[in-house]
Amino acid sequence: MPESREAILSLGSNQGDRLAGLDRACAALDVWPGILLLDRSPVYETEPVDVPPAFSGHLYLNRVVIVNTTLAPAAFSNAIHTIEEHLGRVRGATPGLPRVIDIDIITFGRLRLDTPELTLPHPRARARRFVLQPLADLRPDFVLPGDTQTVSDLLRALPPTPRVTRHPTTA
Repeated sequence: MPESREAILSLGSNQGDRLAGLDRACAALDVWPGILLLDRSPVYETEPVDVPPAFSGHLYLNRVVIVNTTLAPAAFSNAIHTIEEHLGRVRGATPGLPRVIDIDIITFGRLRLDTPELTLPHPRARARRFVLQPLADLRPDFVLPGDTQTVSDLLRALPPTPRVTRHPTTA
């Protein structure tokens, strides 16, 4: 039987019905063979990070989900990309364009990996409030693989911008 690992994912949407995009992503993850959705954070509205100036007003909705998976890292990454494509994500040559869904793998168990296809943990997770705030709601004392500070400690050290605000219509 394949080894089961816990993975942390960051979900974001800043195009179309953003809340429905997050809900569809959660539903797709939960029915994918070898993936079980364990927990989901509240939803946050966030200012975009690293986007072209023309799209700076396209606010994101973000949440973090925790899943259990029996998939190997590469198969898990492929599953995530397939789910994104199925939900309407179009990858282009220009980074930071609006997207109906974006799913980033933040951690995959305690695995540390740096390949052209996948870097774990996510290399920018510790500096992104839109990842750390919802993760702190679920696991405030979690330490990212290779780090020494808890998610809560990392979050407290970040500047207040870009702004991250709890979305009023979600838990």
